[in-house]
Amino acid sequence: MEVLRLLLLTLALVAVVLLPVLIALVVCADGMVDRFTRGYAEWRQRRQERRLIAELNRAVEADQLTSRIDLAALDRADRRPLEQVAADLRCLRRERVGGGGRATVWHSSVLDAYDDRLRLACQALGITEHLTELAGVDRQIERVRVEGELDAAGLRLPATRPGQHEPHP
Repeated sequence: MEVLRLLLLTLALVAVVLLPVLIALVVCADGMVDRFTRGYAEWRQRRQERRLIAELNRAVEADQLTSRIDLAALDRADRRPLEQVAADLRCLRRERVGGGGRATVWHSSVLDAYDDRLRLACQALGITEHLTELAGVDRQIERVRVEGELDAAGLRLPATRPGQHEPHP
């Protein structure tokens, strides 16, 4: 009988001690569930982003695009930064398209400077170009092709606005 009484007293004492803990668990359960679900949602979001990046890399074949670039050539001290070449290309493109009443010599100088910057950008990104070998319409076609290749490599050049056309040298 004493053992039963001692066991009952121990259970009552444990219940009194654990009752506040159980009440706190019930009161805070929504916060803990919220924290768990938020952590799970963040983990799932990061996982989806990693999968998406991996799929995009496979879709654009990023390794093939970057394999053509000679990284040692980018570290040369005499090399113009690609950002500066891109800024020059954008400026010269605006001048080439918007140079309305200027002289033919001016237009040919702008085109030569533009082609020179296109060649520099192609060298930096490992793109093959044939601008020096061509003349006339063939050179204009090659210029458009090179601009497309640069765009595909990530160097964005503003497009000619509708109604504007490139002046012919």
